[in-house]
Amino acid sequence: MEETKVRDLMVPSAQFPKIADSATLFETLLALESAQERYLSGQSDQRILLVEDGEGRVIGKISPIDLLRGLETNYPQLSSEEAVSRFGLDYIWKSMRAELHLWEDPFRDLCRRADRIRVRDFSRPPAEGHRVVADDTLAACLHLFVMSRHDALFVIDGDEIVGLLRFSDIYRMVSRILHDCGRGTDQP
Repeated sequence: MEETKVRDLMVPSAQFPKIADSATLFETLLALESAQERYLSGQSDQRILLVEDGEGRVIGKISPIDLLRGLETNYPQLSSEEAVSRFGLDYIWKSMRAELHLWEDPFRDLCRRADRIRVRDFSRPPAEGHRVVADDTLAACLHLFVMSRHDALFVIDGDEIVGLLRFSDIYRMVSRILHDCGRGTDQP
């Protein structure tokens, strides 16, 4: 595992379904549903939906939670709830939520808003702790998975997103190594 590079285990971005950053919230919902159906039926190995800009470059990914985040347009004004909670400052989060009127009436005018909101309005480029370099070792990526709890990390080569390193693939590799270590030994 120490010598295995990210590029050896990553899934290239070409293997993922994609959506344009200009797509509406409703189009995104349909694309997520289609990706999930194709995955469950065995027609596709991927259900993660990648976002492309107008030039066809991958700039992010969309999940169902991102779709819900898109319904509440005040989220970009917030810092991370997790960071605030980690330091025992939950009262700040509650105050911010009240001040910004988050989720007071998320379903009012839902259909009208679904045609106005675009993927680019709620998708975010991968943050520093959500990216790895294609030539990094897998061992170096374990910390990011454990600490950030991401389901996948963006793989960067130069300034381009070239794929995703999925947690499920790392877990499968670690599991295989642990099973190999345990074979034929008397250790508990």
